[in-house]
Amino acid sequence: MRLTILGGGGFRVPLIYRALLADREEGRITHVTLHDLDPSRLAAIGRVLSEQAGDDPAAPEVTTTTDLTEALTGADFVFFAVRVHGLAGRAIDERVALDEGVLGQETVGAGGIAYGLRTVPVAIEVARRTAEVAPQAWVINFTNPAGMVTEAMAHHLGERVIGICDEPVGLGRRVLHALGTDPAGARLDYVGLNHLGWLRGVEVDGMDILPGLLADPALLSSFEEGRLFGVEWIRTLGAVPNPYLHYYYFNREAVAAERAAAQTRGAFLLEQQGRFYASLQHNGVDAYAAWQTTRHEREMTYMAENRAAAGAGERDASDLEAGGYEQVALALMRAIARNERADLILNVRNRETLPELDPLAVIEVPCRVDAAGAHPYETSPLPEHAVGLVTAVKAVERAVIEAARTGSRGAALRAMAGHPLVDSVAVAKRLLDNYQAQLPELGYLRA
Repeated sequence: MRLTILGGGGFRVPLIYRALLADREEGRITHVTLHDLDPSRLAAIGRVLSEQAGDDPAAPEVTTTTDLTEALTGADFVFFAVRVHGLAGRAIDERVALDEGVLGQETVGAGGIAYGLRTVPVAIEVARRTAEVAPQAWVINFTNPAGMVTEAMAHHLGERVIGICDEPVGLGRRVLHALGTDPAGARLDYVGLNHLGWLRGVEVDGMDILPGLLADPALLSSFEEGRLFGVEWIRTLGAVPNPYLHYYYFNREAVAAERAAAQTRGAFLLEQQGRFYASLQHNGVDAYAAWQTTRHEREMTYMAENRAAAGAGERDASDLEAGGYEQVALALMRAIARNERADLILNVRNRETLPELDPLAVIEVPCRVDAAGAHPYETSPLPEHAVGLVTAVKAVERAVIEAARTGSRGAALRAMAGHPLVDSVAVAKRLLDNYQAQLPELGYLRA
């Protein structure tokens, strides 16, 4: 089986390769093609993967290319994991928003809209090229904003594109650990959009054991989300929110924490990864060790401002456990390639799952996966407190996709002004003006 990773010079690629190295089952990935527009980043990540593989004779072969057609040709699976304008773009997304007094974050609010506006046009073109060059391939989307990008790509790829995110996996793992429950025997009732979902139940042997967690303050406070949101609010919701909902529920505190920080998350990662990639220009550097050190620092500082605002303290060792994107992606590929059923939380078309949204809307829900793809499970309706947020944010995603397809600045402005975390049309207009001034990729937007 052949895997192509678009964005193959990205920092998280070694996580994927680590999962592939551990796979010894029949039908495993035997060849990986890394595609990136930056040859130096490709070379750096190639060194890391080579050191990861060591002398393992069964390690998947790795090749690199900057040619998209070459990368897609013959692929069985394609990972879409690009960052248009790199981390410098993320830093701009965050700073422009904070300068206007609204949330500056990669995927949520104004920053997420700016990210989507420059990413969705690329995603649409990649989807179109994939449909032409590798119509047999399954595309697994890693690129944020994941739900929005997956929905845009589905216009050309239909249900052969599936979005993944490690947040529901991590949330479920931490809740199950707190409950002392074996993940193999549990079914999670999770529903929403990407970075906007709620864990509403944990079914074990036909019984929901989540109420036991909600009733125990000590258990609720024993894991990251419990400390982040607080016992009272989680009990009020009757569900455990995705960590990204902290930006909605505690927006004022989150904005204040972000503005008080010495630098934004994007600026921190830009500097950190800049040092990492620069260090690999020297032949004497242990590439894999340098990557591991950098990754640990990255994970330890994840959502640090939110934890500070909530008084949640440092991340526990259990919060840093591996098993995110790469394990979801591997399980997804196995289920499709081998027709081995798997239950995974994925970003897929709604079909008839949530009556509040139309069938083509991409949502994030538990799915049954087999050789025919991902099939969302039936679920109960969204709770009333969630309906407004989900439908409002879906309308924003749709407006971004419309802007990307048509070049309409009006649609882009509607997306910016319509987001629940942007509090004024005047602010939305200034945000869009400033993003267009600093991000050349948004030059396509016109009146």
